[in-house]
Amino acid sequence: MNFADEIKRLHELHQSGALTDAEFAQAKAKLLASNESAEQSWSGTDQTINQLNQFRRSRKDQWLGGICGGLGKLTGVESWIWRLLFVMFTFYFGSGLVAYILAWIFIPEEE
Repeated sequence: MNFADEIKRLHELHQSGALTDAEFAQAKAKLLASNESAEQSWSGTDQTINQLNQFRRSRKDQWLGGICGGLGKLTGVESWIWRLLFVMFTFYFGSGLVAYILAWIFIPEEE
């Protein structure tokens, strides 16, 4: 049930006498508050998606493909830490090299 349907249903219950004026006002306020918090969480998601769309491989801070330099710019974490993490994941789990190669293929280089 979407937001408009819920408001309509509350109004119908109020008109039929199932809800008093105070109950209707309280339910409507609660519904509006939950809708505002849902909208705020979506705006935070939009900001995260915009940041990910700006993620590019670095041309200046690179050893191989510039992935760690780009991650450093995106997150604010030093690129050497990202390099260390990729090496650790390669040695311990075997997935670091695969993730790096896939990122090298799919993430565009900065202009």
